[in-house]
Amino acid sequence: MDNTVLVLGVVALLLAFLAIRMPVAFALALSGGIGLLLLRDFDFVTNMMGSRPFDETSRFTLTIIPMFILMGMLAVKARIAEQVYAVAAHVFRRLPGGLGVATVMACAGFAAVSGSSIGTAATMSKLSVGEMRKHGYPTSLATATVAVAGTLGVLIPPSVILVLYAIMTGESVAKVLAAGIIPGIISTLAYAAYIMWALPLANRKRATKLGDALDQASAAASGAAEAPAPRQRLRDLPMRGVVRVAILFFIVLGGMYSGIFTPTESAAVGALAAMVMLVAEMYKEGWRATLSAIVEGLKETAGTTSMVFAIIVGSSLLSVFFVAAKVPQMLTNAVVDLGMNPHLTMGLLLLTLLPLGMALESISILVITVPLLYPVAEALGFDGIWLAILIVKLIEIGMVTPPVGINCFVVAGTSGVRVSEIFKGVFPFVVVDLAVTALLFAFPGITLWLPSLVTF
Repeated sequence: MDNTVLVLGVVALLLAFLAIRMPVAFALALSGGIGLLLLRDFDFVTNMMGSRPFDETSRFTLTIIPMFILMGMLAVKARIAEQVYAVAAHVFRRLPGGLGVATVMACAGFAAVSGSSIGTAATMSKLSVGEMRKHGYPTSLATATVAVAGTLGVLIPPSVILVLYAIMTGESVAKVLAAGIIPGIISTLAYAAYIMWALPLANRKRATKLGDALDQASAAASGAAEAPAPRQRLRDLPMRGVVRVAILFFIVLGGMYSGIFTPTESAAVGALAAMVMLVAEMYKEGWRATLSAIVEGLKETAGTTSMVFAIIVGSSLLSVFFVAAKVPQMLTNAVVDLGMNPHLTMGLLLLTLLPLGMALESISILVITVPLLYPVAEALGFDGIWLAILIVKLIEIGMVTPPVGINCFVVAGTSGVRVSEIFKGVFPFVVVDLAVTALLFAFPGITLWLPSLVTF
């Protein structure tokens, strides 16, 4: 059978399995196994199924993934997100769209310790959507803000997806994580700028339609309600949340880049520090409540880690099929033979991630596309670290676009808002994200400056 026909058939089979809602890990493994069976023989397939799961999951570097997940879960239980949001709401309360800006900034702060997009969106949705709606924000804007800002969890380090990319490609974990910092800051500021522009515009339309006073609507929507005296405000602010974020961020990145810890060790020490913070936060509620919070965090970590590793195992069989069918070489040769401008070629290939993001979740997209895109990028002379950030940015967009848009469904589940309403508010943010991605694509130095300072 012609390899091209076989590859297309296996891809179609994978999409069919996903369409019938087969778990992603099983869909990847089964489609890869069937492809190998048609390409080779039964003994080869059984050997691969016996050896690949161990080979893929026994690498020591993979321990960084459960450690980062554990740190994020324990940070949630330690109520760090609530404390960061309270401080952000105070700091940005006088800006137009102050609560929305505070939500974005709190998501960015919490992303710096959680490493999870879904976890950030779920946690911040519970805290902020009700507050924004109470202060007059349109429901679509309030919920979309949380869904989109939650995606910062996969860009700002420590990001599980960036770590997984580094492990898959052999790039330096420290450099890949460093590469996410400046694009994360730019994305955060871009979301905040859009909210500061969009909310007054929405208020003007609503004021005109309802005949309300524009200044009253703007003041209410920006969250500029009457506040207590300055000294009382400062005394009541839970600054410990901001301090804890700074401590965890310093432990993970500071320890890693100073050479005190390896990336894996920094993740483990960060998880231990998060557990200490959880105990410090919960001890007044008694040892039972503290122990219960720790056990819940461990259970949620085990569940998420199992999902990630199952997808890694499933994707490894599909990757073996792609390699055996010489798909990376075929794709690379086909792209080079086109003779197009390398930037145009790379841009078109990256844009294929957008429709994938509308149907698959983020880790699945990563493990399917990176083995194909990375060799092409190398052949065209592009930096693998730059590629990592562009892939993650496009995956972020997929996390909020229909029909899957997993972050939108998470926010819908925690806020009680219809997912169609959230999708309506998300589209302007998608335009903002595409503009940021185009900026990073056109100017690689933005992404590569910090990694260039990392010497290991």
